[in-house]
Parts: sequence; structure tokens; C-alpha cells
Amino acid sequence: MRPIRFLKEVIHQAARKALSPLPRRKRYRVLRYFAEYDPAPSPRLLFKIAETREELEACFRLLHDVYVQRGYMQRDPSGMRVTIYHALPTTTILCAKFDGKVVGTLSLIRESAIGFPLQRVFDLSSVRARRGNIAEVSALAIHPEFEHGGTVLFPLMKMIYEYSTTLFDTRHLVIAINPRHIETYEALLFFRRLSGNIVESYDFVNGAPAIGATLDLKHAPEILRKHYSGRPLRHNLYHYFVAMQLPNIEMPSRRFYTTNDPVMTPELIDYFFNQKTDVFANLSERKKTLLHLIYDLPDYCKVLPPLPNAGSDLMVRQHRRFSVKCPGRLAALDSEDSPIAMEVSEVSRYGFRARTRQPVTPDTWLTAIIQLGRQETSLLQVRCVQDTQIEGNHRYGFQIGEPDLIWRKFVNALYDGRTQGDLDNATRFLSSQ
Repeated sequence: MRPIRFLKEVIHQAARKALSPLPRRKRYRVLRYFAEYDPAPSPRLLFKIAETREELEACFRLLHDVYVQRGYMQRDPSGMRVTIYHALPTTTILCAKFDGKVVGTLSLIRESAIGFPLQRVFDLSSVRARRGNIAEVSALAIHPEFEHGGTVLFPLMKMIYEYSTTLFDTRHLVIAINPRHIETYEALLFFRRLSGNIVESYDFVNGAPAIGATLDLKHAPEILRKHYSGRPLRHNLYHYFVAMQLPNIEMPSRRFYTTNDPVMTPELIDYFFNQKTDVFANLSERKKTLLHLIYDLPDYCKVLPPLPNAGSDLMVRQHRRFSVKCPGRLAALDSEDSPIAMEVSEVSRYGFRARTRQPVTPDTWLTAIIQLGRQETSLLQVRCVQDTQIEGNHRYGFQIGEPDLIWRKFVNALYDGRTQGDLDNATRFLSSQ
């Protein structure tokens, strides 16, 4: 351990020991008082989605080395920590790079058929009761040279906040964290524990203890404003997370309003999960089946683990749905009433689901104008066939009469591809329509 790192660790441990006798509320207030971020990080730092084989491999190697050092896993012959969750199109892997070298990583795992790691041991019923999509913050690793002072951690957390609230359509973040670090997340970022109990042996991290916690992003800005507003700039985490623009963060550029940024091509899946590791070989039959339901295209099926009976027992929904976040409006035919604003959350070939604040008359044909991307708008004749009211909002299912060309090409591209590049390539002609 280098002298500066050693000194920082000694100071950190001494501060924790000095604060430990204080009541929790006062202790947290002191931690917030000293919380500090860098408003102008070095331009040599870049925060982005890991998308190339080199970036992904560097993330998995850093995660492996940090987890082995902390005792969270046994050393793997591949030198990487790769899990089934990294293979999913609903998982986004973020990375921090310094002079082009990966020095930090974490993964955002949206709920899918395979779920996410912590739900196996923590009760999420209180989170689900508040509605909204859930994503687990997982696989956090920071290079030892950057693990103190928040140089990498704070921008990564800021990117999580911005990405989750603007692109990932996520309301709730959940995290399983070692008890040594839970107070940082509670005091500074206002995560709330899922329960008061510590899981003494969490198998996902080699039997280390863990505490589950959650953050409701819908209410986070107001909570941060209450506790940080008016503080000096370097100590104002409300300004940092909610108002400040950080040029070091490179958000994905999407042409369409989808909610995921999958990067795993068949070649990448084969490389990481078959060639370099034995992740697929060790899957249960159930998870193999779920993988085939998620990746049901021929090019993917070639690299997925084989199924018994050639997959003859698979049951696939006839019209799959895809997660999106598209603004739109509904207007009654031959009516001068103001259109009803809506947000489309799922699409399929012949229907979609949407949220509105105003009621929609069932079994009535309406005109739907849906913004599929920055320059692509679909005009459809639809009728409401299902209504569910949640927290003052209506969630409707709509049947499409006859999809227009833009809708058909957009949804067909979702069926035929799995990465953002696939979608762009399959729909590139639309810009000239």
C-alpha cells in the first residue's frame, strides 16, 4: 500500500472511530457536513457505458481483482468476474476511464425474467408497493488508486442518477452492500434499509455479510434539496446530482426512445460466457430456458447453452413487448377536445401500454400520435382495451387498428435485433421518409 493511500486509510478509520459514539442522526449530519465532491474533475476522466470488448473485459478484470482482494469471491482462472446478469439486455455496465484505462465500474440491472441478485435474500415488497421500475446497483469496483475521496465514486453515482431518471425508466434503486459501507449511502445519499437485519452470509459475494437498501428517485431531489441546499458548492450534493452538468459524463446517444442500451452481440456473449468463462455451462436448466426466451434470434441461439429436447418445451408469447419511454397524445376522432397526453411504456406489433393522468373512454377509436424518436413520429388509430389505475395515473392497454410504416419498421427492428446499433441500422431509412 502506497504511503498516501495508507495515510488516507488511517485518517478514514480514525474518523469513523471518533464518530461511532454519536447517535445515528448526529453522526449522519457530521458525515454530510464533510461530504465533498470535485466540481471540475480532471478532463482525463471519462464516465460512459462499457460497450466494446476491450472496455467490458477491463471492467470484468477490475471487478475480479477488487472482489478477490475484499474476499467477495475466489480467484477465477479467467481473471474476470462475469455473471449471468451481465449477459442480459436489461443490464447496463458503466465504466470510469482515466487516460483511456478503466479505473472504475458498476452495473445497473433492471428487473427481467431472471430478476436481479439481491431479490433472492431481501424482501422487496415494500419497494414494489410504491410502484415504478426497479434496478439493482451491483458489481461496483474502483481501482485502489482512485477509491478514496470520491474522485470516481461520486461521478459514477451521478451518472446512475441521470441515466436512471432520464433514459433507464427506473424509479427505485436497490443495493446490497457490506455493513461497513451502509452508513455512507444512508447519510449522504439517503438510501433506506430494506430491513433492519443483516444477511450474515450472502452467497453472491462469497458469503460476506450484506445489508439491503433502496432509494426512491422520485423523491430523491426534494430530500437532497432539504439537506444540502444553501451549502457551499463543493459540499452541495443537491446541486451536484440535480442541477450540475458534468462534461466528463458521456450519456448514450439514442435515436429512439427505448429504455435499455444493450451491447452484447452474439460474438461478445460467446467470448465472455463460453470461451473465457464457464458461466453458461453452470446455469440451471431454468435459467438456460429463460435465456432462450430473452434471446430467441438464430444468431444468439447458436451461442446460448443448449436445451434438452432442442428447446421443444419453450413457451414464447406470440406478441412480445419491448420497454420504451415515448411521449405521445391521444385525440378523439372528429372532436375539438384537447388531446390527452400520454407516455408509452411498452410496445408490440399490434398494441402498446401507456400512462395518462386523464381517463380514456374504453372501446372508442382514437388517434394516437407517438414520438418514437427525435425525428420519428407514428400516427395510429387505436382503441383502449384495458385500464388499471395506479397512484392517480391510468395505465391503459391499446390495440392498434393498422400499424403505419414507421411503427412497423420500428417494432420489426426491435424483434430482429438486440443492441442499439441493430436498431439504428434497421431503421436508418426512416430519416429520409
